[in-house]
Amino acid sequence: MSTDAIVMLKEDHKKVKRLFKEFQAAEEGPAEAKGRIVEQILQELTVHTYLENEVMYPEVRRLLPDLEDDILESYEEHHVADVLCLELSTMDPDEEHFDAKVTVLIESVTHHIQEEEEEWFPKVRENLGRQQLQELGAKMLELRPKAPTKPSEPAALKKALDAVRA
Repeated sequence: MSTDAIVMLKEDHKKVKRLFKEFQAAEEGPAEAKGRIVEQILQELTVHTYLENEVMYPEVRRLLPDLEDDILESYEEHHVADVLCLELSTMDPDEEHFDAKVTVLIESVTHHIQEEEEEWFPKVRENLGRQQLQELGAKMLELRPKAPTKPSEPAALKKALDAVRA
């Protein structure tokens, strides 16, 4: 297995896109089947975004300040996905808005993946050496077993919810 960070992230993208297709193929099927697929999607996305947020984005931001705007946009796209994942994790698959919410998640994440793979990753690969990408990948590989596997409240949302609950 390659420890090149971009190769590793693209492998994650392939898994997620495969799960998206499974969900779309099961859309007319039983709610339980769709629910199981969505649980897998949420797990894969939670681990993936954690690794990007904790390793890839901060390091690229530090090493390639010209990509600051791209990274900030990616953080915001992750935030949107995190909120949708959190909401889906609390829903039953037979709820009225479940399929629609999954569809919005799929559209949002597909757009994010496309931007990363077509625009962002090439810039990163061009400006970082092979060794740096392997070091980033090694950090992600080390952190993966410790990554959360279930969506949790993003910090800003948690703060707002705590204020409402108080």
